[in-house]
Amino acid sequence: MQNHCVVLDCPSGISDFQALFRFPRDPNRSQKWVEQCQRDDLKEKSAEQLYKYYRLCGKHFEASAFDSVSSVLTDAVPSVFDGPGQPQSGQVKRGKETVEPITETVQNVPEEDEEKKYLKTLLEVLLLLGEQSIPPFAPCNEKDDGLKSCNFQALLEYRLNCGDEVLKNRFDSSRQNCFSNELDTLITVCEQYVRSKVIEGVKLSGFFSLLTSEPVKISGEWCLPVFLRYVDQLKSHQEKFAGFLTFEGDENDLAEKLLSEMTDRWGLDMSQCRAQAHACSGTHSRKIKAFASKLVEKYPKALLTLRSTNPLTLSLANSMGVSGVQLVLSTFKQIELFFSQSPLLQVEFEHAISIFYPDKEDKAEELKKICRTGWTRRNDGFEVALDVIEALLLCVDSVHDNEDMRWNDQVTHSALEISKALTDFEFIMALIVLKNVMVLIQAFGKNLQGKAVDIHSATASLTAVLQSLKEMSDNIDVYHDFFYDEAVNLAAAMEIPVKVPRFFSRKHQGEQGSTQEDDYYKEHVTVPAVKHVISEMNDLFSQDHIKALGCMCLIPHIIEGKKSTQPDEESIQVFSDDIPNAGSLSAELHCWWVKWSKKGKGETFPSSLHDTLQLADVKFFPNVMTALRLLSILPTLALEDSSDVAFKRYRMYIENMPDNVKSKSLALFNINYDVGFDLDSMVELYQKTCPERQELTGDNNAIVTNYD
Repeated sequence: MQNHCVVLDCPSGISDFQALFRFPRDPNRSQKWVEQCQRDDLKEKSAEQLYKYYRLCGKHFEASAFDSVSSVLTDAVPSVFDGPGQPQSGQVKRGKETVEPITETVQNVPEEDEEKKYLKTLLEVLLLLGEQSIPPFAPCNEKDDGLKSCNFQALLEYRLNCGDEVLKNRFDSSRQNCFSNELDTLITVCEQYVRSKVIEGVKLSGFFSLLTSEPVKISGEWCLPVFLRYVDQLKSHQEKFAGFLTFEGDENDLAEKLLSEMTDRWGLDMSQCRAQAHACSGTHSRKIKAFASKLVEKYPKALLTLRSTNPLTLSLANSMGVSGVQLVLSTFKQIELFFSQSPLLQVEFEHAISIFYPDKEDKAEELKKICRTGWTRRNDGFEVALDVIEALLLCVDSVHDNEDMRWNDQVTHSALEISKALTDFEFIMALIVLKNVMVLIQAFGKNLQGKAVDIHSATASLTAVLQSLKEMSDNIDVYHDFFYDEAVNLAAAMEIPVKVPRFFSRKHQGEQGSTQEDDYYKEHVTVPAVKHVISEMNDLFSQDHIKALGCMCLIPHIIEGKKSTQPDEESIQVFSDDIPNAGSLSAELHCWWVKWSKKGKGETFPSSLHDTLQLADVKFFPNVMTALRLLSILPTLALEDSSDVAFKRYRMYIENMPDNVKSKSLALFNINYDVGFDLDSMVELYQKTCPERQELTGDNNAIVTNYD
């Protein structure tokens, strides 16, 4: 049984709890419900299967469809749908009887193979736990008085005690069978099923982009999370979590292995991949770069881009292999965790800000407001850090002193660690270099995360940004002197000694002509930081990437605002191999421009990619529609909140699930809770996966499962 609504993208049962109703048992009415829900995959299901395993929530019925006890009337048909392209509100028929409530016990169900019933029961329990982020293997609080004490077995025992006949028949009288034999295989089957549904959606859409996040450690091994972005058949943006890839081994062999697993085991057609983006830092950066290069080598159309989930400035810093920069970034993470421990710490911080800005109340209030958000992840985070660094040091030192005994040992220890980092000159120098280099690309990066018109203007400013960076590189000696003087002055104000890192001084101890601090930071911080930013900007914003972003000129609101210029055909030519008819592109663009260049009184034009793709007329412009779809899958562009569910749920799982119960398989179907689970299909997959499964029928009270 599903514990959420079958309507795609309906949040019922997840974030918007609604009453759920069974499908009717009458075959004709049952099919009417399926048609209204636009779930073609359910059309082959029998009315009995739909009645047993699928639910529709009350929000899809008119108020008149309910009787006085909030039951759906017999002849009611769902007619309220909010999603794009779904049926609109219509008439609801009424009758005397009501649809049976979901709590009613199923009776007179046609005989079904007992093995399948048993597997469906296990799958129902496993999916319920997975959707709610409850680890099946984790111990529960129940006493170990029969089934062992893990959550999966405890929930099965609950069903058994409630009279589940299927479990009764499979459970021996001595209660030695704990249902644990099947669990590993069931989890594997769930993982395969969910991934197949995700890949199926990608295949139906055609083109897609590949995105990865920071590798995480699960069950002792490094794993690379993979997301796929595409435009579905309703022309809406989708980003789905496809699962984890093992991220261990030599960088060259690893790249081949990752590609092989995605194509051979997952079934992805990488020839349809049109863009890639990666968010990686520290020691993993080289492996990710090798993977990205191998992907471009094998599939040249897989354009390397920025990933929108991180600001540009932070992405560039994360991929730097400079020890001082990594010290800054790791300290930022410590700061974020520190203030999440108690709201009183934020109060302490704001009090310290007031102390350092006694005559600038407006500035102090602005900084307090910024620091109530995730300021360490902001586009201007390095600049903010320098504005509050002295106040921050005062705050953490005060917490560590703990004179009034308000803070526990964990908080005071965290405060000491942050204080040590802030008073390291390497940290000060790296932070100042980052602030001064990133300020050149700050506005450009902010526009990339803005609206369509901001992104369009950003593409025009890239040349100026690159020229500014080149000018800094050409005059690096002069710029470094400015950076170093600024760092020395700040260090003096904070009473921090100016010195090279301890590991470097110990390594070169006793050498003649030891390196001066100024020279060390020029060679190991300033120069590599500037070189890295220039290199990454050229890689991430190649000519083809900028041309693709230039296709924002197809959005009606931008056309209307720039009446004097027609859409840039040269930009759209970057998709010439994929558009249906490149020969008619010029004429089609002219017609598109004429259509949107003049706005009538009171008329509003679509101002986003999503709204433009939803236009009814766009189907008459096949080249334009294809270009818009290809533009929509670029990882550079931020998704609407409704399309960004997978990444948000992924972060929640990784951040909130204890390390000892994290699971690659369980994470996959927890994050993709909305794929629509079909228990019959899952049972078939299980039986294909385990052909060696043997049932001992004898007294019908025990089951033995054998695995190789």
